Amino acid sequence: MGDSKQRSMPVVPWMRRPVDIQLFKDCPIGLVPCLDSRLEAALRQMSISSLFPVQIAVWQETIGPGSFERDLCINSPTGSGKTLAYALPIVQQLSTRKIRCLRALVVLPTRDLALQVKGVFDAIAPAVGLRVGLAIGQSSIEDEIANLIEKPKLGLGMSFDLEDFQMKLRSSVDILVATPGRLMDHVNTTKGFSLEHLCYLVVDETDRFLREEYQSWLSTVLHLSCSSQNMISDNTRTCAFSAIGSFRTICETKLKPLYLIALLQNLRGEKCIVFTSSMKRTRRLSTLLNFFEDLPFKISEFWGQQHQSVRRKTLEAFRKGEIDVLVSSDAMARGMDIEGVRNVINYDIAPYVKTYIHRAGRTARAGQLGRCFTLLRKGEVKRFKEMLQKAGENSCGVHSLPAASVEELHPSYDSALKKLKGEGDLESSKERHINVKSSRRSKRKKSDTSTRHSNSSRLMSSASCLGFNV
Repeated sequence: MGDSKQRSMPVVPWMRRPVDIQLFKDCPIGLVPCLDSRLEAALRQMSISSLFPVQIAVWQETIGPGSFERDLCINSPTGSGKTLAYALPIVQQLSTRKIRCLRALVVLPTRDLALQVKGVFDAIAPAVGLRVGLAIGQSSIEDEIANLIEKPKLGLGMSFDLEDFQMKLRSSVDILVATPGRLMDHVNTTKGFSLEHLCYLVVDETDRFLREEYQSWLSTVLHLSCSSQNMISDNTRTCAFSAIGSFRTICETKLKPLYLIALLQNLRGEKCIVFTSSMKRTRRLSTLLNFFEDLPFKISEFWGQQHQSVRRKTLEAFRKGEIDVLVSSDAMARGMDIEGVRNVINYDIAPYVKTYIHRAGRTARAGQLGRCFTLLRKGEVKRFKEMLQKAGENSCGVHSLPAASVEELHPSYDSALKKLKGEGDLESSKERHINVKSSRRSKRKKSDTSTRHSNSSRLMSSASCLGFNV
């Protein structure tokens, strides 16, 4: 008895009776109890005809007798529809509000995820007269304040009292989607920004927040809000492997780009995300692929340090089908929802099992089917099998590519490498020109000459690396 007590883990009261999502089935939106007719129409405009199991499970916990009487921790497979699962009941509950003030706050770790979540709220909230704001640092804080805070209108001839003016400042949004840093900027500096009426708090990607030590903002939010009601969405612990076909392809290290192209050609233009291990490798691989001649698919790149506007345009083009293959770092791995991604290709093996799960989760979303391919060197096979076992996936087929399909790419590969080397030489020349100008201005010729040779060597090494170590 003593041993069992020692092994038992403390669980907060509201988590002691979990709701099993697997007991729920898809529910046509016309049969969803208490759903506002305006929201039903908005869902149909989004081409949504039924709610997924996690969505109907959360709906039943929040609308009706339960009505947000306890906190929620949502844990379901990636691509199962968790964003709409919390967005829909929040919008439903706020649809009867009479006075506009900030009542719901959704916090996410990255701008890209925040933009995606705001898009879901934007599709349903206006139908019931709610406004959705965004605070992620994408624009200046002054522009954000203009969109978040409503200032009183002063009539002609009216006297102006600064203290009275500040008292009349109020929120112009009902729901705010934010990242932690910019949220705290508004909490600390924006006049009229208040959390005192906050009813619903959503912490999306909770495990990532905890791992990256973002927690300092949370105590401030809870302290400033009068509400004790929190919704916590833990996004994602598992992956629905039953809907994903997992395959591995063994390839020679120096010919890895050829295996990738042969695989992409074999997939016949289906929408694909290719994951690499870093931003540098993403850029190298994308550059090399775009130097191949007459490839029947459009290739682009996505990585975390790109400017926000560039990432947004790339995602829009990918969603519209203007881009067929997106080479990405793990910036795309978590939470990003791109409709129609049929295949995920791990060009570099995932460093952790959780990374593999999140990468694989970019396909087979919303009940669709998908495939996940991993390109492996012979020495990586054992480690990959162990990773799959930890992920709960015991079956992984071998996807072999005909030797002829790889061999026929050699001439194009050699040509691409020459172009790549030429671009490396051009970059070196530009760097040398810039460094000469700098040395003239600063009169530090010795230091700048040293830097110039270092940069030139680095770029030449990078060009060589693209050909033989991608």
